[in-house]
Formats: sequence, C-alpha cells, structure tokens
Amino acid sequence: MQFTEQFDVVVVGAGHAGCEAAMASARMGLKTALYTLNVDLIAQMSCNPAIGGIAKGHLVREVDALGGIMGEITDAVGIQFRLLNTSRGPAVWSPRAQCDKQAYRLKMREVLESQPNLKIKQAEVADLILKVPSAESRIAGTTEDSVLAARNSVLGVTLRDGRTVGAQAVIITTGTFLNGLIHCGEQQYPAGRSGEPNAVLLGEALKNLGLRGCRLKTGTPPRLDGRSIDWSKFQAQPGDEDPTPFSFRTRRVAHHDSQVPCYIAYTTPETHRIIRENVHRSPMYSGQIQSIGPRYCPSIEDKIVKFPDKEMHQLFLEPEGLNTHEIYVNGMSTSLPVEVQLAILKSIPGLENAEMLRPGYAIEYDSIDPTELERTLETRKFAGLFLAGQINGTSGYEEAACQGLMAGINAALQVKKEAPLILDRTEAYTAILIDDLISKGTNEPYRMFTSRAEFRLHLRIDNADRRLTPHGRRVGLIADEAWSDFQLKQERSIALKKKLEGTRITPEMIEALTAAHSERAAKINSCHSEHSQSEGEEPAVASSAKPADLSSAVGQTLAQLLKRPEVTIEQFVPVLRNLTPAFFSKEEILENPRESVARISSQLRNELKSVETEIKYEGYLLQQERAMDRLKKAEQHSIPDWFDYKSVSGLSREMQEKLMKIQPRTIGQASRIPGVTPAAVSLVNVFIEIQLRRREQAAAI
Repeated sequence: MQFTEQFDVVVVGAGHAGCEAAMASARMGLKTALYTLNVDLIAQMSCNPAIGGIAKGHLVREVDALGGIMGEITDAVGIQFRLLNTSRGPAVWSPRAQCDKQAYRLKMREVLESQPNLKIKQAEVADLILKVPSAESRIAGTTEDSVLAARNSVLGVTLRDGRTVGAQAVIITTGTFLNGLIHCGEQQYPAGRSGEPNAVLLGEALKNLGLRGCRLKTGTPPRLDGRSIDWSKFQAQPGDEDPTPFSFRTRRVAHHDSQVPCYIAYTTPETHRIIRENVHRSPMYSGQIQSIGPRYCPSIEDKIVKFPDKEMHQLFLEPEGLNTHEIYVNGMSTSLPVEVQLAILKSIPGLENAEMLRPGYAIEYDSIDPTELERTLETRKFAGLFLAGQINGTSGYEEAACQGLMAGINAALQVKKEAPLILDRTEAYTAILIDDLISKGTNEPYRMFTSRAEFRLHLRIDNADRRLTPHGRRVGLIADEAWSDFQLKQERSIALKKKLEGTRITPEMIEALTAAHSERAAKINSCHSEHSQSEGEEPAVASSAKPADLSSAVGQTLAQLLKRPEVTIEQFVPVLRNLTPAFFSKEEILENPRESVARISSQLRNELKSVETEIKYEGYLLQQERAMDRLKKAEQHSIPDWFDYKSVSGLSREMQEKLMKIQPRTIGQASRIPGVTPAAVSLVNVFIEIQLRRREQAAAI
C-alpha cells in the first residue's frame, strides 16, 4: 500500500500522554509523528493548572526517573510549589506545583519542536489502517508465536483530508475528545473541550474494531477575574520557601523567588441552599448524563447531595498564571446552569462581585475497557495499536503522562524488535496503575492514591530514581550526563549511610548537636517575632523547647541515634559537615532561619532525608522486601496463551468467565482479578502443569 508519509511511530493526540509518548519514541531513535487538532494547544491544561498532589506527585517523579519530561517542564513554569503530607511519614510525602497554564504549553511545545526525529502535525486522524492476517495463519495459530502472528496489525492511519500515513505502531491518546459531549445545565453540545471540536470519526472507527468501551464523565469549575475578588476575605496559602523540584535533574525551580499564593475559601449555608433548590437542573441529577464521573473529584452538587450533614466545603482560589488575572476555583466543579453558578459564587464571602470569565461544565466521552490491553498498553486484538491516558479510563494529567511514557517506550521497543519494558507492582506506582487497569478494569475515572500500593514505604518520591532510572537508561532515555549524576548521587548516599553506621558518638559531638539545636531554635523564634510584628500581630512566644538529652547516646553509632523518633538527620548537619565534607562540597549554603532545616538546600535535604528514611525504617523496609519477593515469585509464574480455562475441572463457570475475559498473563495477576478466589488460582496453577504435560505428550506422538 502506498502512503503519503511514512513514520516508525504515530501518536494521535498531543495532551499529557501524547507528549510523553512522542518524546520517548523520538528520543529512542525512531522517526515519530505527533498528530493534534491544534498545535497551539499542545499539553493544554484543560482543568486545574497544577501538577502533582497526593500520589500524583509520585507518578511525576517516576516519569522523570524513567526519562520523561513532565517534571522538568513543571520546574520551569511552576509558580507555587508545596511538599504535601510532611506531617506524616515519608511514604506519603508528595510534591505539588501550581503552574502558569500558558507557559506550560509553550514550554512543552518548545521542547517537542527541538527534539530530533519528532514531527508535529496539525490534522485530524479519522481511521486506522489494518493488516488482516490470512485465513491460513488464523487456522495455524496454535503455538504462542503463531497466535501473535495471527492477530490483526496496524499499518498506519487515515487523515480526514484523505492522506494516509504509514506506521509500525500507533499510540492513541485522545483524552476527552472521542465523541465528547459538553453539558452546562439544560444545554449540551458536541466538543472535545470547551471551544474545540470533538473526534467523531476516530471514535466511530474504534467502535467498529470491536474493542469493548464505556462512557465516562468529568467536569471543570468556573474561572473568575481576579480583579473582581475581595482577597482580604480569604486565607493565603503560600508555597514552600525552598521548593522541592519535581525533576531529579533540576537543581532549583525557575520561580523559586517569585512564587504566588493560593487562597482558601469556604461554602456557606446560602451556597448549599442554592444548590439544593437547583440540583434538579444539574445534568447529573436530571438524567441528561448517564455516564459515571470521578468518585474522588466530585462536583459541588454531588458534595451537597452526598454529604448533607457538612456545613461547609473547602474551596481553593488558584491563579492560572503570572500574566493573567484568571482564577481557577478548585473544588467547585459543576455542570449547573450558568445563572445558578453565578448565584453560588455570590453566596461566598469575598466573591459577591466576582466576574465569571468561563462557566464550569461537565463532559462525557468514550473510553476503551482497559482489560482489552496488555501490560505494555498494546491492545490484545491489534498488534501495534497502543492506548494511553483518559481513553483507558483514568483521570488526571499525571496518570495520563505515565501511561503515555510507557506506551511510547514499548511501542518503540516493539518496532526495534526488543524486549518490552514491563514494571511490576513492587517497582512503581506506574506499574500499579497499569496492573489495576488491565486486571480489574474500571467503570469510573481511575485516580491514583498511595493506598493502592501494597509497598508504599518502598515506593517513595525520594527513591524513584533508584528504582527506575536504570530502566530508563537501558531503553535509551537517560543521557550520559544525567546517568553520571545519578551514579554519583547513589555513591554519595551509600557513603553517607556507611559513615552514619560506622561513626560512634563522642561527648564533643553531643555538645555540637546541642549547640546547633539551640542556635537554630533562637533563629526561628527571632524570625517568627519579626514576622508577627510586620503583620501587626502580637510577637510569638519564644520557643521553650529544649533539645533532647543525648548524653545516653555516647558510644552508640549515629545511625542508632537516628532511629529515635524525635531525632532527625538535619540535626546531624554540623557534625556531618566535618565527617563527610565531600557530601556538602557542591552545595550552596542557605541562610534561611524560618526553615526548620536552615542552611541546607532542598536538593541536599532530599538526599539526607532519603538516607534517614532507609535507616529509620530499616525494619519495616526489610519486612516489605520479603513480601515483595513472594509477589515477584507469583509474577514470574506465567500463564501460557494456549491455557484452556474451560478444561479445568472444579473451576466454576463464574471463575471461567472472569479469567477468560481478562486473560491474565501471570498467576499473580489472576489473583488480583475481582471475584477470583484463592482456590480458583490454585486450580489454575495445578492445571498449567497438567495441560503442559498433555501438550508435550501429544507433540511426542
């Protein structure tokens, strides 16, 4: 077949999944094309202009560790950075950044356009071009290799204008555009996003392929003109004074000294009254919307209906950029009519005169049942066809980005005829997301949480590079300089840990630690007093906290002392500067007494905290490692493609149907399918051996 153009990999859709997929493929040396309906809206932040958050920040760190670009872009355009959950254990610390919405997409486009092997094209993809295997190859499809050869395969795509584009792999990352339908009160109209056309032709083409699909819903809140808001009525929420970057390759975020605050607001009884009286006009409650929305990002009307006992709900007023007055009302996603949205806003103190620049709305869109996918995110039925992002039933930029990266990597590896990159649940939240989707499916937009991980103390933000950067290096996404920096960091951490484990505490060290604690407390109290007076408040009462009595620690190692709950590694900095000067040699010393970790940069602090976690939680980590080994053994026990569930005596019809639908690749995956019992898994395990012996005997005759 003659094609207008020929590429190795074609990516359809330039959202957060598409950008990562296209960059990965191109950086791995393949000729790649990225197709989008509008090149001016590449990586558009359709909803909240923020990256990260609880568990989502983990995903961004993993994308970065593998060689993706979301973290670096965020560090370049973020306008407020916060490390969340620091009052809890290190397993759930998560970075979050408010971004400049316009700058994000411009920076992403700049990075994409500067990438060799990558072409950005503005056109609508209307259909897929498939190669259908011959009848002979279908009949011969009994061995594992011949089963794969007998699948339909992708040859390329057809554009709406009639051009044909050849490709050995196609990655579809269409977000909410497949047959998208927007709802705002009683009004509804087709769109992929507000003001942008939906993708009807490609949506129908995917339906015709016979892939199981479902209809999902998401929504977005209204945007306000910041000049019409009375900011004095709201509590400011500033960023961290020494921001933690998302990327392991970023030394300091671009806007570290010019961060902007967000503000906290609350609904009122009047807000709730207005919503209750008009909830019948919401498409979610009028029956106009039949699909299911995100459970963990409910609309404001959902909150009022489902939590009637709550007297108020928290909202966040978040800036959309440095060069705009547009404000995002986080927590007020809604599809109520415009006039009702205006009434809701005016019921909130400080927003009485607020002008609404864009109303909130809900959008329904087509997605594909993710149980149709392999672990590589390739479809089971069509070789070379990969899906990533919201089309797989997820919600959020971060969930999309990690899928896009994995799809791009595996599409490129397949074209290069190399082994795929398949992560397991012990290695990454990215693997947990993919495993959950392909094993369990989803009937609502899937959001990542730290609670979904069995081994979350092992899957921390500080060690994402140690877990995943070697994989990124193997596939060609980690450059020489970044790899060298990674290796040096690991060497520093190992050396520091050995020094802590091998250094015994002397009376002089105790004296130095106590003096440093007193000096730090005095500086913090002095700064708090100055800050309170500048704000017109009463001076804060000086801290009377005394350093813990460390005299009993003489003779112990620093590592043993660090295991005490009240002791942190920052307290050791004065001693460590003398013991390991090389560790601190390249670090800029920061004089910032308002920080509890004064005089060390965020990059150094993160390295120190990583070593502290390894020492302080050593017992728990060893316990998790034993459990991880058991899980890995189950994952290594594969289920052959030829395995016949119907011939397993004692396996109920219900179990057969569930297993045949998902077609798990391993015993471990089979055990995670909802409704599949441990007894059923044991039977499958036994019958794999029985059926294998029967096949060997038949082959010998």
